Amino acid sequence: MPELPEVETVRRGLAPVMDGRRIVTSDLRRPDLRFPFATDFVERTQGKRIERLGRRAKYLVAELETGDALIMHLGMSGRFTITGAGRPGSFHHDTTPDAKHDHVVFQMEGGETVTYNDPRRFGFMELWPLSQLDVYPRLAGFGPEPLSNGFSHAWLSEALKNKSGPIKSVLLDQRVIAGLGNIYVCEALWRSGISPRRKASTVSGVRAGRLAIAINDVIREAIAAGGSSISDFKAASGELGYFQHTFAVYDREGEPCKNCNAPIRRIVQSGRSSFYCGHCQR
Repeated sequence: MPELPEVETVRRGLAPVMDGRRIVTSDLRRPDLRFPFATDFVERTQGKRIERLGRRAKYLVAELETGDALIMHLGMSGRFTITGAGRPGSFHHDTTPDAKHDHVVFQMEGGETVTYNDPRRFGFMELWPLSQLDVYPRLAGFGPEPLSNGFSHAWLSEALKNKSGPIKSVLLDQRVIAGLGNIYVCEALWRSGISPRRKASTVSGVRAGRLAIAINDVIREAIAAGGSSISDFKAASGELGYFQHTFAVYDREGEPCKNCNAPIRRIVQSGRSSFYCGHCQR
């Protein structure tokens, strides 16, 4: 499932054709994705201007002039593409998605067509009052994001001090840090020399400082690389992200650690694979 860097990459790709632009037409080609569309979805989006296309954690948030927020999640295989208005070459010939999975099509006032394609239909779009976004059920209680003013080593140390679970599982809790997922937690723990098995409450002081820096660095570098294309993810332009080529531990079981050459290990924690170096991470 796309993590923060992948969703931010999509947002940056869509912003030039959606920020400040009016949705001329909204075309729903089925009644639902993971969840049903609002019965008045077309009425509340068609003809409305997007004041700002933002993001919260792994969710895109289009702020409409009416005060509605159009909240969009990519699920497992969701993908936005842009065509028209001088963009006929948006895709490589072998990455154009199957049109039968084009479920939502927005015609934008600049002449572009923004299409949401989702073969597995695990994504969704919901409308919610923008002024009440902090109580939107799928985002309520989320912690600060990496790279935000609210995220620091002091904050992280405080947030972890009473957590009894393993640090890997705690970092995946969106109530602790919003937007982190399995890939980037594995990479940040390796960079900071912290075992995914370590009790979260013991990650304090200098350790918490190393971890906070590693989280910010990994997220920043992944955004610059356009995310990680290890499954269905492609940017709105059709381009693949390339951060996966720099993975130090994720999906590298049995391969040599880039620090010490010891084999990378894999364990399962809370149903997710954790990749780490047993020599470098303590």
